[in-house]
Amino acid sequence: MEPRYLDALLDPAAYDEETASVALIQTHVSVLFLTDRFVYKIKKPVDFGFLNFLTLDRRRFYCEEEVRLNRRLCPGMYLGVVEVRESPAGVCLFGEGAVVDYAVKMKRLPAGRMLDQLLEQDAVGEDDMRGIARIIADFHLHAEQSKEIDTYGSLEVIRRNWSENFLQMEPFLSRTLSRTDFQVIRAWVERFMAGHGELFAERVANGFIRDCDGDIHSENICLADRVYIFDCIEFNARFRFSDTAADLAFLLMDLEYRGRRDLAEVLLQEYCKLTGDCGMTKVLDFYRVYRSFVRGKVESFRLDDPQIDERGKDFARQSARRHFRLARGYIRRRGLSPVLVVFSGLMGAGKSTLARELSFELGLELLSSDMLRKELAGLSKTSRCHDRYNQGIYSREFTRDTYREMFRRAEETLAVGRSVIMDASFSRSADRSAAVDLARRLGVRFCLFHAWCPEEVSRERLEEREAEGSDVSDGRWALFSRQKNDFESLDPQRENWVEIDTSLPLEESLGRVLPIEEGCET
Repeated sequence: MEPRYLDALLDPAAYDEETASVALIQTHVSVLFLTDRFVYKIKKPVDFGFLNFLTLDRRRFYCEEEVRLNRRLCPGMYLGVVEVRESPAGVCLFGEGAVVDYAVKMKRLPAGRMLDQLLEQDAVGEDDMRGIARIIADFHLHAEQSKEIDTYGSLEVIRRNWSENFLQMEPFLSRTLSRTDFQVIRAWVERFMAGHGELFAERVANGFIRDCDGDIHSENICLADRVYIFDCIEFNARFRFSDTAADLAFLLMDLEYRGRRDLAEVLLQEYCKLTGDCGMTKVLDFYRVYRSFVRGKVESFRLDDPQIDERGKDFARQSARRHFRLARGYIRRRGLSPVLVVFSGLMGAGKSTLARELSFELGLELLSSDMLRKELAGLSKTSRCHDRYNQGIYSREFTRDTYREMFRRAEETLAVGRSVIMDASFSRSADRSAAVDLARRLGVRFCLFHAWCPEEVSRERLEEREAEGSDVSDGRWALFSRQKNDFESLDPQRENWVEIDTSLPLEESLGRVLPIEEGCET
């Protein structure tokens, strides 16, 4: 869309309705104008191979398709297609001027009720997930089937989709995805397709290839007066005609990406109960890798969009890298035997960041002493406690209770075959020994990572954290020397650990942690 059109459509006078303001949102394929009550979505004249909106006729056709297809899940939200017309002021959405483009007109949903926003505010519960699962399950059970649609579940089409993904990512190698990770992902995908052809054929034979949504993730879900699932794929039937497992995998992946693996498990459990499709778990990892890779690819495309500013491109770059890390993580975690991982270190050493990132990538259960301490005290995770050293909720007695509860939960989780990360200072050798004993008693592997960095780095982190006031940890520089003096040194004769210098870039520090199959006690 020409810049002069953008400027014109940001003027409230361009609309045949009263609106106090107009907001603009851009994606790699669309421009959205938000008035007080409605949203107008105009497709950009772009061609990505899998998507072609270059001509006016194509944009009109796909606007009409978007309305038709999205009315399956959101009949009251998609109002129709309107013309963008020439006017003396530039362009507008009414009048008799020449038609220069088309827009999908939608009812504007409350931004504060979008699922991605609610997740960020920790305002989503298990009942919400069950409600979403019911909507998706019913949609899938009644979605269109045909011989033609079945062909899109064939290994030939699936392989074509992946080949396209790999080809389109080549310009972004080293920008958002390293060549090493690219090769790891491609090799695994090719091995899985070569070794599991019967699984894909079975999914086709059992009727799980349907006319799906193709784009179910948290930014496309609104929990308002009802559950709205909107913005399905209209531009390419190949991305919409798919295994229902691939459709659900997008939201499962997105919930994990946002740190809510627990909600993903509830969603999957409820969906399987309602559809009876328990066999989907055999292909879910494959499709979760696919969805995280595609999301990383789409975010990468934004880096070359001249209409997206540098701030937006920086966000897209970080998002792409993180999605590719998740794709890598789905592969790494397959076949990972149960392990107890302990992160220790002084306040500000970066142990919690490493623990959180390892949990994100490998899907390990994370038990944080900071979180548990606040929970046991009946406080919110962002409540600030400025108790004196070894006082209040940081007294020796309360700390013992916190560790006791952390060990109890760890044992409970390990006992059912799931891996656990324990994130705490572990300043006492007795607590570190107890962790080793727990792993040995349950017959699981054990890894101890000791986070370290120069004191000036710790100080900078602690002071920044205290200024922001949003971190669960209450560690502060004024207490650092006391904790350092009390920290019982790791004994190389009794403890096997790996020291991690967290002043290095995160990817480099994490690189020393990720191969947890190596160097762990059994």
